[in-house]
Amino acid sequence: MSVSMLSLTGPLGSVSGLLQVVSLLGLALLLLKAAQLYLHSQWLLKVVQCFPPPPSHWLFGHIQEFQKEEDLQCLRKWVEKFPCACPHWLWGTEVELVVYDPDYMKVILGRSDPKSHGFYRLLAPWPGYGLLLLNGQSWLKHWRRLTPAFHYDILKPYMGLMADSVHVMLDKWEDFIRQNSYVEIFEHVSLMTLNTIMKCAFSYQGSHQADRLTPEGRWNHQACQLAHQHSDGVIKLKKAQLQEEGELEKVRSKRHLDFLDILRFAKMEDGSSMPDKDLCAEVDTFMFEGHDTTASGICWILYALATHPEHQQQCREEVQSLLGDEHTGEWDHLDQMPYTTMCIKEALQLYPPVPGIGRELSKPISFPDGRSLPKGFLLMLSFYCLHHNPKVWPNPEVFDPSQYAPGSARHSHAFLPFSGGSRNCIGKQFAMNEMKVAVALTLLRFELVPDPSRVPVPWPRIVLRSKNGIHLHLRKLL
Repeated sequence: MSVSMLSLTGPLGSVSGLLQVVSLLGLALLLLKAAQLYLHSQWLLKVVQCFPPPPSHWLFGHIQEFQKEEDLQCLRKWVEKFPCACPHWLWGTEVELVVYDPDYMKVILGRSDPKSHGFYRLLAPWPGYGLLLLNGQSWLKHWRRLTPAFHYDILKPYMGLMADSVHVMLDKWEDFIRQNSYVEIFEHVSLMTLNTIMKCAFSYQGSHQADRLTPEGRWNHQACQLAHQHSDGVIKLKKAQLQEEGELEKVRSKRHLDFLDILRFAKMEDGSSMPDKDLCAEVDTFMFEGHDTTASGICWILYALATHPEHQQQCREEVQSLLGDEHTGEWDHLDQMPYTTMCIKEALQLYPPVPGIGRELSKPISFPDGRSLPKGFLLMLSFYCLHHNPKVWPNPEVFDPSQYAPGSARHSHAFLPFSGGSRNCIGKQFAMNEMKVAVALTLLRFELVPDPSRVPVPWPRIVLRSKNGIHLHLRKLL
C-alpha cells in the first residue's frame, strides 16, 4: 500500500511544483511587461512635455473624450486651444502628435519619413503595396514609372471618358427624381468615378454604374479578393491586346493610351521588368486612390454649392457661357472656369477628401519654434484641422471662394487637399479634371438644393464621408 501511495503522490507533487514554477514565471513576465509599459509611457510623457495636451485618462487616453462628441468637433476645439500641434493619446502607452500648422507641415513633408506602419498595414489588403504604401527606394522606383501616366498628353483624351461617365450618372438621376424627392448622392458618384477609373486605367467599357462590385454586407476579405481577381483578369486581357497591337505608336494611333499601357510600355522601352504582382498593386492603388477620394471631393463640392445657391448660380452661368447648349466640353475649357475652380478649391478646403495622413519619424525632427521629437515618434498630419485652423484661415467655417482668386497669397502649405512635398498625390491633376467635369455637367442639368432635415455629418475615415449620407434635392433645369 505504501509503495502504491508513493507512486501516486510523487508525480502529483512534481506536477504541482511545475505549475507553481510556471505561475511564478508568468507573474514575473507580467510584472516585467508592466514595468516596460510604465517606463515607455513615462518616456512618452517626457517627449511630449513641450506640447501641452488636453486632459486624458491614464489608461484610455483620449478615447472617452472622442466618444462624447464627433471626432472632428473635438479636434477643432484642440486646434483653437493648442498652437501648431497637439498630442493625441490613443492609449496610456501610445501617442501621436496631431499636426495642423503650415510651417510644421512644410518641415515634415519636406522629409522622406515612412508612412506609419500600424494604420497603413490595415489598408494594405485593398490596394496592395503600390505607390500609396511603399517607402524609400521602392517608392521612388515606382514613382518614376508612374509619372508618365499623368502627363498632359495622356490626360487630355480622358476628358471625354469622364464626361461619358458623368452623363450616365445624370441620366440615372433624372429617372430617380421622378420617384423620390431627394437623392443620396455618395453611392451614385462613387460608382461614376469607378466607371471612369476603369475606362482610363484599362480602356474597359463595362458598366459599374448599374451594379456594385460586391453586394452590401460581404466580408472585407471577400471584397478585396474579388477586386484583385477583377484587376488580374483585366491585366491578362490587356497583355494579350498589347501583344497584338505591338509598338507604342501603333497603340497610340488606334486609341488613347491608358494607365496600363504606360506601365507596360515603360517596361519595354527601358528594358527593366515590373512583375505582375507589382503591376497589379499599382493598378489597384490607382483604382483605390482615384475613385473613392475623387468621389468624396465631388460629393462635398456639390453639397457646398447646394448650401450656397448664389455661388452655385454664378458657377452655372460661367459654365453655360462656356459650353452653351452642348452639355459637353473640350480639354481647353477646363482652364476657362476660374470661378468654378475657386469654388471647388474652397469646398476642398472645408471638406478635404483625405482628412489626414500618418508618418513615423525615421530620424529626429526640429520645428521652426524650437520644439523637437525623437526618431520613431508617430505623427498625424491633419489636413482637415489645417484647413479649419483659425490662425491660418480667417473665418475657416465660412464658404468664401474669393480666398482662391487669382493672385491671392497664402502659405505654401496652408492648403493641402492632395498632400504636399515629394509624396503629394501623383494623380491630383486627374482628380481636379474629373471634379471640374462632374461639377460643370451637373450644374448644366440640375439645380442643387440641400435636405434641411438631413444635414451631413463629416466622418473622417480613410476618405471624408458623411455619417448620414449626403442628400440633395435635384431640380431639373429646363
